[in-house]
Amino acid sequence: MIALYERLKLKLGENAWIALLLLRLFVGYFFFETGWGKIHNLDTFAQRFVEWGIPMPAFNAALSAWTELIGGLMIMAGLATRLVSIPLIINMIVAVATVKLKKVEGLDDFVELDEPLYALAFLVLLFAGPGKASLDYLITRYRKPSVAAAP
Repeated sequence: MIALYERLKLKLGENAWIALLLLRLFVGYFFFETGWGKIHNLDTFAQRFVEWGIPMPAFNAALSAWTELIGGLMIMAGLATRLVSIPLIINMIVAVATVKLKKVEGLDDFVELDEPLYALAFLVLLFAGPGKASLDYLITRYRKPSVAAAP
């Protein structure tokens, strides 16, 4: 039994890229799609920022929408995954702190929010990276070593 478990653990470890790919495609597409919708209704989205009391609503609405659109696209492609995960995490923290927490009365309400789960997904990508099926992996694997300048 132990040997079987060890073989299974090895196979799962070798194929962790599949889980990272599926995670990237799912959350990346979701954020690309929501960002697209917000960009194409920016005035309405900015008005919601006004209602929520977010300062500089037009700027922050555009920043949030473009972060989701471009970030979602980059996450799907696995391009600059770790770097782009940071503003997406911040976007989710701001959404929770400024809008969602007002409706939370306890832990049960909090764990039912979508935004913390998305933030955790981006946190996983920040720490684990995008996996083998990504542009990040291909760039790292196939880039040519830099040539040192001649003295």
